[in-house]
Amino acid sequence: MAPTIRPSHIWTTLWFIVVGVALFVRPPLPVDETRYLAVAWDMWLQGNYLVPHLNGEPYSHKPPLLFWLMTAGWHLFGVNDWWPRLVAPLFGLGCLFFMARLAEVLWPERQQVARSAPLLLFGCLFWTLFTTLTMFDMMLAFFALAALIALVMAARTGRWLGFMAAGIAIGLGGLAKGPAILLHFLPVALSAPWWLAALSTSNGAAAWPWRRWYAGVALSVALAVVIGLAWAIPAGMAGGEAYRDAIFWGQSAGRVVNSFAHARPFWWYAAVIPGLVLPWLVWPPLWRAFRRLTDAMGDGGVRLCLVWMASAFVVFSLVSGKQLHYLLPEFPALALLAGYLLTISDDVRPKDGWLPGGLLIVAGAVVVAAPFVGLEGRLGETVQDINTGWGLVIIAAGLAVPWARLPYVTISAAAAGVAMAVYLAFSPVLAARYDLTPVARQIKIYEDAGKRTANFGKYHGQYHFLGQLQKPVPAIGQRLNDETEFLAAHPDGYVVAYYTTVPTRAPPLHTYTFRKLTVVIWPARALIAHPGLGDRQ
Repeated sequence: MAPTIRPSHIWTTLWFIVVGVALFVRPPLPVDETRYLAVAWDMWLQGNYLVPHLNGEPYSHKPPLLFWLMTAGWHLFGVNDWWPRLVAPLFGLGCLFFMARLAEVLWPERQQVARSAPLLLFGCLFWTLFTTLTMFDMMLAFFALAALIALVMAARTGRWLGFMAAGIAIGLGGLAKGPAILLHFLPVALSAPWWLAALSTSNGAAAWPWRRWYAGVALSVALAVVIGLAWAIPAGMAGGEAYRDAIFWGQSAGRVVNSFAHARPFWWYAAVIPGLVLPWLVWPPLWRAFRRLTDAMGDGGVRLCLVWMASAFVVFSLVSGKQLHYLLPEFPALALLAGYLLTISDDVRPKDGWLPGGLLIVAGAVVVAAPFVGLEGRLGETVQDINTGWGLVIIAAGLAVPWARLPYVTISAAAAGVAMAVYLAFSPVLAARYDLTPVARQIKIYEDAGKRTANFGKYHGQYHFLGQLQKPVPAIGQRLNDETEFLAAHPDGYVVAYYTTVPTRAPPLHTYTFRKLTVVIWPARALIAHPGLGDRQ
């Protein structure tokens, strides 16, 4: 008897393929991934697990959980570059399983939602590509899902244990990415009078007195605060006043009141979200299913998903700082909602695959034809470096979609194939323009010889883990006289600088390509002899 292939086997296999290809062909991307690796490396090197550091200075921008997990893997497997890059993707895989579990507790009588929603999520190219990155948002989504599962279980069982589990999940989410976890939990918990009574009763539903319910919500938040403060208080005491102010204010409420970067208009998310749900956006059964949304508004699970999505969307739209990945924790809500509506619509027709398939065919054709278009400048150079043969894989994925008997599986597999093909197609570009390992290794050679190397301009730690550097890299050109001070102290040292046009006043020791810039390593004596040589040109 042939073994049964479960949906979880399918999405796990797709995850392994995409993440495996990404880790194999893609270097750690500057500046975010290399920065987080540098923080973990500093933590490992110094043995300071309480206060994260970057380039020898306390790093207050993110809580420590990701860095703890990275270093924990090094304790188990030894220092390597694959484990720290696997931590965040593993949380992405966990999200798929937690989504299935949340679907089961929301709609126990509709098992098809638990089988299809993870495939719908992984079929979003935006989610699929972000699953491979070393970022904090997959961790945040994982703990948000865990907290909501616990909340719904509390609603169904009437037991306080669910609120306690939710509090632990929120607390760990806070250690992953700060108080932002509350935005994905509190609106759902506080709106329970609207969705709880409408939950399906096929798996039980407790009659909660609302005073007792909100006491349970308060217990969850209090427990989360205790978990967060168990780290933040001793870390604040050890890190000094500036670090303490940053972790208690600057990186939480301060970001909401006065966003530091990425300012965009309030309508920006509404404009970009349609593109983030490709190729499902052009799949006709989904359009027909969402026409049934009004009919489904009486379902408690649908209401919960709507609160979950809408509250975060509104808040993030009102905050000036916007990044695409801020909304990643809401994508499971969208996939769950889509999965439920598709079960009540059940209107999939033979020709429905031609639109998403056609979109992939066009995308593949663009990749194949790009080098022949005659683009000029840096874009033209980049296109010439693409391995265009992988565009044929994207075309093949598009051709497979219209003939699918299992559309969720086929479209999700096609999205995985596209993500894989994109990485393989752009691997020459990534290796030539985004891999800073050669620069980092050269700096390590200087360090081993007892020479200091400075970075001209703001330093994001991009060389520290790649070169496994032992000492900080001074950033010069940032304040008055810092360049003069470094050159006077280290006349036999070196300086890394960045240019659009490399100056010809002195011969560089080494040159590299990074994005659209040329990275140059100068001997310090060249900058002493030619003042202003390090300024970007």
